[in-house]
Amino acid sequence: MLAQWLKKPQSLAVLVAVGAGLGIGFALVPRSASPDAAELPLPEVTLFGERLAAGDGRAKLALERVRHFAAGKFQLQFPDGKYREIQLAELGAEIDKLRLAELVRGSHDRTSAMVRLWRAQAEPGAMALPVPITLNPARALPALRALKDEFDRVPVDARLDLEARKLVPESTGRLLDIDGTLAAIEDALLRGERKVSLAFVERKPKRVAAELGNVAFDEVLGYFETRYDRSDRYQARSFNLRLAASKLDGYVLLPGEVFDFNEVVGARDEANGYKVASVIAEGELVDGIGGGTCQISGTLHGAAFFAGLEIVERYPHTRPSGYIKMGLDATVVYPTINFRLKNPFPFAVVLHQTVKNGTVRAEILGPKRTRTVTLIRRIDAAIPYEEVERPDKDLPSGVRVLGQRGVAGFKLRRYRITREGEHAVRERWDDAYPPTSQIVRVGTGDISKDKVHVEDDPHAEYVADELLVVTQGADADEDNSKPSERGGFTRESREAGKYGTEGWTQEAGMPYWQGKQKRPERSDSRPGSEELETPKPMRKRAKSDI
Repeated sequence: MLAQWLKKPQSLAVLVAVGAGLGIGFALVPRSASPDAAELPLPEVTLFGERLAAGDGRAKLALERVRHFAAGKFQLQFPDGKYREIQLAELGAEIDKLRLAELVRGSHDRTSAMVRLWRAQAEPGAMALPVPITLNPARALPALRALKDEFDRVPVDARLDLEARKLVPESTGRLLDIDGTLAAIEDALLRGERKVSLAFVERKPKRVAAELGNVAFDEVLGYFETRYDRSDRYQARSFNLRLAASKLDGYVLLPGEVFDFNEVVGARDEANGYKVASVIAEGELVDGIGGGTCQISGTLHGAAFFAGLEIVERYPHTRPSGYIKMGLDATVVYPTINFRLKNPFPFAVVLHQTVKNGTVRAEILGPKRTRTVTLIRRIDAAIPYEEVERPDKDLPSGVRVLGQRGVAGFKLRRYRITREGEHAVRERWDDAYPPTSQIVRVGTGDISKDKVHVEDDPHAEYVADELLVVTQGADADEDNSKPSERGGFTRESREAGKYGTEGWTQEAGMPYWQGKQKRPERSDSRPGSEELETPKPMRKRAKSDI
């Protein structure tokens, strides 16, 4: 009992105060020395469980033992039994030599308060000295914060494994409690122990398996496809596509619930496994972590649009994307720009997204499809782009190269008409895509033209149908429709108008690069038939995960 009491830091303060008070009191009140005080036995003293020999060398021996202990490793234990070792020096371990000297001196003083308290016990046994090691917060806190990024675990909701057609249970997350862990380490050090259980705050998942037992997911309520380039040049982007899709595949959205893309998919950073690939930064294509994520959100938006889900939050890109039609893309930037959906149905729906064989396919699964959904998209105006020149010392003087092809801005209006039986609901949105400047790199370097190989931006002129109508649903006519493996039929009609013909930007008076041309990059070909090609990045800015 005494040993446990002595291990507490406040106990020593109490002993010192009591001892000081008693000393002053005894000095003021005349008394005679106890005739048997010199005959009373002294306790056997231990430190780290080993006997501390009496005599003048006790203080030196105690200091050596504490120094050896402080120079060693400390074990941080996880709830699952695993552990991590760390040097106590990394936590800023410091020996309180003054306190150690007071403890040793008091342990062989028959009149000290600590000895008298020890003697008052029924079965005193050996007196175990506490270990006077403290942690310097200036070093301990940063060390624990660094470990926090590694030790924290996000909760994982229960979901459906659609390939195996089984329910995957939830898993609880955790947050390292830095203050609680620091206090636990200090308590363990006082006891002379070299290990401690980490203190965590439990993070419960939002979705548990018990909620998903009766979810029906045999029918496709809406689907959408986009294409991606499988060549070696775009391996990092393809990897990001598969990783992001895996985060949301099998996600169950109960009636009235909102799906939050950034929350479910998480941060697009190296810690979460994402790689460097092309992203959009203020209309330009540059290198950035997580490139490709917007294709996952855009493809999901298309499926949700034709399934009739409520679009709670969605933003277009700062430039049209080659892999998806204008009006169906959905840009995301973690954590600032989000994409959110709401399930308006009285039944649960399941998100299903796959990335394979050059196709990203998103499906909204549920009971039998009863709705027909039509997209009507009309381009109201085009905004001319400008041409800017940028000096480039890596090019020979006077050489001009197309660094980025200009893309006109567009103002468009979208309608969604949802029919179910005799009822129809019409929704309207207005989208705006700002123009993307055409960038010409002008050489300023003292380099021979024969030693430099230059290539223009491989993007072709961007063309888009002025009017686009797409219908998807169970009752879509099979005539002039595109059959799908799952999800009924999709029917399209379009009018090229003044924005859908090659050479329209030149006719509109916009700067036109007369280099080697590819076929026009078209947003309004068959669903998912577009592939994104990216030019050499120019510079880094705030990014959109295209």
